[in-house]
Amino acid sequence: MRRHPDWLKVKIGGGKTFVKMKSLLRNTKLHTICEEAKCPNIAECFGSGTAVFLIMGDICTRNCGYCNVKHGKPHTLNTNEPKDVAESVKKLGLNYTVITSVTRDDLVDGGASVFYETVKKIKKLNKNCKVEVLIPDFKGNLESLKKVIDSSPDVVNHNIEVVRQLFPLIRREGNYEISTDLLKNIKKINNKIKTKSGFMIGLGETKNQIMQTMTDLRKSDVDFLTIGQYLQPTKKHVGIKKYYTPTEFNEFKKMALNMDFKHVESGPLIRSSYHAERAMVY
Repeated sequence: MRRHPDWLKVKIGGGKTFVKMKSLLRNTKLHTICEEAKCPNIAECFGSGTAVFLIMGDICTRNCGYCNVKHGKPHTLNTNEPKDVAESVKKLGLNYTVITSVTRDDLVDGGASVFYETVKKIKKLNKNCKVEVLIPDFKGNLESLKKVIDSSPDVVNHNIEVVRQLFPLIRREGNYEISTDLLKNIKKINNKIKTKSGFMIGLGETKNQIMQTMTDLRKSDVDFLTIGQYLQPTKKHVGIKKYYTPTEFNEFKKMALNMDFKHVESGPLIRSSYHAERAMVY
């Protein structure tokens, strides 16, 4: 078994707030990407009373080589889910929440209407809560993207996930150009909304490919950027090619800031929604 470097060690979950969060999620039958994707920061986030809600079930219609979320034929949508999420946000007293989803290529609009209802209900029940949505590519469907934006989220995030050259190997059902165009179109629809994207490294990419990905995202008018170390969820997933050091992550952060990204989170344990509220000072 591969042994992770010391800088990737994290604490084990526990404590009253952690238990409360787990209990709330089980009682409402809600899902979080924190659990489904085996996020290394789950102890810290659950322990501080925050989570990233995963809507539209826990089964994805795609099968990416890096992702631990189950794939296959999804279940029927839970019509109470938007209301349940909004009420959970209120119970937790959140001022900032992130909503993401499995990819639902089986739905005509890719689930855009579910995002719309969820954001609307959160904002109605939680007047001061800012909402970030982390959306799939909707296969490039502009009407689906407009539907999500019409719900008035504060941040729209779509992760590029890996450099262009690794898409055929790791994101076979995705498309690099569709993703960068989607990010670009967000601002065209509503230039007041903040945009965000992120990707993992350690999968065999080169430094030049990392820099090109950052350049492409900036050309797509992305405001906020996250860069993190890929960690192999199971033996069945794509293997780790390299562990980047904290120093290297700091160098990438400096490069990104020099490209005029407004906010950058770059580090071994950084994930797309980790301390997402920090970016909203801009």
